[in-house]
Amino acid sequence: MAETKASRGKKKDSPTLRPAADRPVARVAVDNPLAHLDRPFDYLVPERLAGEAAPGVRVRVRFAGQLTDGFVLDRVDASDHPGRLAWLDRVVSPERVLTEEIAGLARAVADRYAGTLADVLRLAIPPRHAAVEGEVKASGETGDTPVQQPVPGPWARYPAGPAFLAGVAEGRPVRAAWTALPGDTWPREVALAVMAALSAGRGALVVVPDARDLSRVDQALADALGDERHVSLTADLGPAERYRRWLRALRGEVAAVAGTRAAMFAPVPDLGLVVLWDEGDDLHAEPRAPYPNAREVLALRAHRAGAAALLGGFARTPELAQLVASGWARDLVPDRATIRAVAPVIRAAADEYELGRDAAATTARLPSLALRTARAGLADGPVLVQVPRRGYLAAIACGRCRARARCPACGGPLRVGGAQEVPDCGWCGALAGGWTCPHCDFGQLRALVIGAARTAEELGRAFPGIKIRTSGGPAVLPAVPDEPSLVIATPGAEPLARYRAALLLDGWALLARQSLRSEEEALRRWMGAAALVRPDGTVLIHADASLPVVQALIRWDPASFAERVLADRLDLAFPPAVRMASVTGDADAVASLLASIPRPSGEPPDSAKLLTVLGPVPVEQSASASEKEQVRALLRVPRADGLKLARALHAAQAARSARKEGGGVRVQLDPAELV
Repeated sequence: MAETKASRGKKKDSPTLRPAADRPVARVAVDNPLAHLDRPFDYLVPERLAGEAAPGVRVRVRFAGQLTDGFVLDRVDASDHPGRLAWLDRVVSPERVLTEEIAGLARAVADRYAGTLADVLRLAIPPRHAAVEGEVKASGETGDTPVQQPVPGPWARYPAGPAFLAGVAEGRPVRAAWTALPGDTWPREVALAVMAALSAGRGALVVVPDARDLSRVDQALADALGDERHVSLTADLGPAERYRRWLRALRGEVAAVAGTRAAMFAPVPDLGLVVLWDEGDDLHAEPRAPYPNAREVLALRAHRAGAAALLGGFARTPELAQLVASGWARDLVPDRATIRAVAPVIRAAADEYELGRDAAATTARLPSLALRTARAGLADGPVLVQVPRRGYLAAIACGRCRARARCPACGGPLRVGGAQEVPDCGWCGALAGGWTCPHCDFGQLRALVIGAARTAEELGRAFPGIKIRTSGGPAVLPAVPDEPSLVIATPGAEPLARYRAALLLDGWALLARQSLRSEEEALRRWMGAAALVRPDGTVLIHADASLPVVQALIRWDPASFAERVLADRLDLAFPPAVRMASVTGDADAVASLLASIPRPSGEPPDSAKLLTVLGPVPVEQSASASEKEQVRALLRVPRADGLKLARALHAAQAARSARKEGGGVRVQLDPAELV
């Protein structure tokens, strides 16, 4: 693209200009987040930089009168811009950090999510560490001996497992929607898939939700591949070590990379396999613009690179079910006999038989069956108790009229942090001593939602002499010893162990969330906990056994449940059956952006056939939020028109930024939450 007036250098900063046909030109992606400037710009290359200004290097250029960072995308003989061009100021480093594959992927991700290339490159390329770049480069060899094609091993438990491994080893783009068996073998299964990719002479990329899962995968890869064949990327490494490992992948010193969300853009050479574990975890969603999800990025990357893909976990999302329904991926699931052999017994706390023995089975938080199950498990090992909420009493209400107790100062929800503690506000933190109900003037409180701390206190009284361990929030236990103990954990914070039993309490708290994904998220949390229980153990779920989501847990059948949810979403025109975008911001800014969305010529704004606009409606804000009212509008189009919607939103943002309109607007494609 041609240089604009904003990036033309001043005359005193430029050498004497030569004829345009004789001047080499660098096409640069400038680090500028403005949507109307989301395009490459042409800069002249001085003779002193002619050998260094290669595609992929970092450069400094003058843009809008200031020196700005950028990446060289390409070198061309001449520019099609008829005006005057500025000169490259300098090459920051001769290291080609932006590969052709990542540059194309970043552009595709920006287009899919209505973002800018600069925003995606900021996520994809880590900050430079000069001392690390100056270290001696290795030879580029990825190992002394070739990697041998692995035997199926635990993959033999899946009917399609050996065929999938063989396809990866042959370099074919086989793509699988994986429903993992319960237990602790999944890291080894991931490592065998990576080994198969490396045996074909291609690279592999593994993305997991958090550092705990990464440590397990890292160890499994080291056991399968040996030393110096892979690197792990995580934020805990620090900027220098993380950049050092990232460079090892870029330079071809290793063929496999494992990491958390940011590793989805890792520069793996000749990518042959992408793996995403626990694809429904919200940690895979990037919280920075343009808010890409690792599942979509890796699927797009596998498609562009002709690589194999292994996406899955214990549970399954409707998005992955959509990929199966479209034919992009194939099911990789175990048969029923294998599930029965390796899965624990899962039952509801209030079935017909138990109601005959305990009339309070449906109302008591800890019915007699739960206590008996815990006592039996404690005979020879640890027992897991999953509680959806942290804290002591996460929500309280008036003891007489049952009205939710709220802060007199800001209206926020009141809570109790511990035994004998004064209630405080969850929004502003103000104490509410001497609280009285504004509806009935009653001064006593009752618990609405009991947290993990109160549960630990109750179980400590019920099981005197048994060690109680808690895991959640800032204090997550990595593992617990194989000895009798009660482990109270919040969802996702369950320590690794071979539990003899598990109690999944307060199922209603997960299912009652005001979210489109409450059921699928509850199933994912339950299955993650149940997978830690031994095959001869018992899992007790405290929820209505007639619910389809509970039945999916009992049968260990997340694939059918995801298909059912997808069918419901198709009927209701909800994602992923359609593409949807949320536009959030000040009321005036949202209205301006919606008015700027381009429509077919001659078609009035209120008669679009494909685009449906829902709202805007006010967004609930906490007391610490901006005083201006925030609103949200939802835009919906058929799935096939998702790219058109992204382009329209990008064009609308570009129009607003070109007019220098104030008021921030957050545009998010495929938002995880719609409320």
